[in-house]
Amino acid sequence: MTLAPLVVKDKVIVGVAGGEYGIRGFLSAYDAKTGKEAWKFYTIPGPGEPGHETWVGDTWKSGGASAWVTGSYDPALNLVYWGIGNPGPDWNPAQRKGLNLYSDSVVALDPDTGKLKWYFQFTPNDPYDYDAVQIPVLVDMNWRGQNRKVMLWANRNGFYYVLDRATGEFLAGKNFVKVTWAKGLDDAGKPVMTPEVPGTPVFPGVQGGTNWYSPSYSPRTGLFYIPTWENYASIFTREEQEYTPGQRFTGGRPVAPLNGATNPAINPSKINVATEELGHGSVMAWDVRTGERKWKFDMQEVTDSGVLTTASDLLFTGSRDGYFHALDARTGTPLWRAQTGGDAAAGPMTYEVDGKQYVAIAAGHALFVYALRE
Repeated sequence: MTLAPLVVKDKVIVGVAGGEYGIRGFLSAYDAKTGKEAWKFYTIPGPGEPGHETWVGDTWKSGGASAWVTGSYDPALNLVYWGIGNPGPDWNPAQRKGLNLYSDSVVALDPDTGKLKWYFQFTPNDPYDYDAVQIPVLVDMNWRGQNRKVMLWANRNGFYYVLDRATGEFLAGKNFVKVTWAKGLDDAGKPVMTPEVPGTPVFPGVQGGTNWYSPSYSPRTGLFYIPTWENYASIFTREEQEYTPGQRFTGGRPVAPLNGATNPAINPSKINVATEELGHGSVMAWDVRTGERKWKFDMQEVTDSGVLTTASDLLFTGSRDGYFHALDARTGTPLWRAQTGGDAAAGPMTYEVDGKQYVAIAAGHALFVYALRE
């Protein structure tokens, strides 16, 4: 497991990782008092279950679809929302023809029974390892003249989505970074995929336009804040691979993420991609109602920490080069930063003790806590 448990009423909900090892993923709920399993939801449907037809032959048995990150809970609708990981083998979709449900999807489950209420698949038959294991952000907002319960989802595949979280209806979507694997989304939110030329860079790269690092939404600013990889690509290779229990089952590999920070030996001239497209991190602020990007804060490195927004219109984020940043959440203007000396990787959080507010972040092997000067 790579996630924290989610406690909903009298149940503790967890999920398994290991999508690169040909597992069949699942989520399970346990009685908090006895530890007895209350229900199990397989993220790959078995024979006779809806969605099983999206797998060919026995490919469902080793199809991955793990749950890397903790989901979100809506007590008003009594639904838990969970992002599901990539199908296996990762990079050879020809070995697992079909849509491969419920990989690369968000599933909405009844936390009392584990029954599936709805799902939305972001990347069908995913050939790029674009796990849908980002954080679902639950927002109540006026959406085009109607009060709606929506879900905001910035996906690893480079698009952000606005969904009705009661029904799963697609409301809007747009790419927030450079995307070449698809030319857009159709009216139902499905990607209109473009043919891949073998050996050429695919944007975004294998780590995606974003990943597990948390986004945020501020009801004060009305903006959705996304930690991103920009101008970042990978070249993917595919190969037939026989499944062996306990061994990695990836069906290929990303040859070279085109990012100078993590791959200093890469020579862009050898792979026909411009130097300025080696990739860098940023935090972007989007008005999801209009699809307009309001501002962008560039970083030399990507943020693993994700972002925190506050009621004082501040945004906090950390970066791999050790900086802890405070920005104006309305404009993106840098207000303050501190060097921690290590990857500021664990999400920033704020709390109050005896009337004094603190903001904290974990970096390297230490916890750093800050407050305003007296």
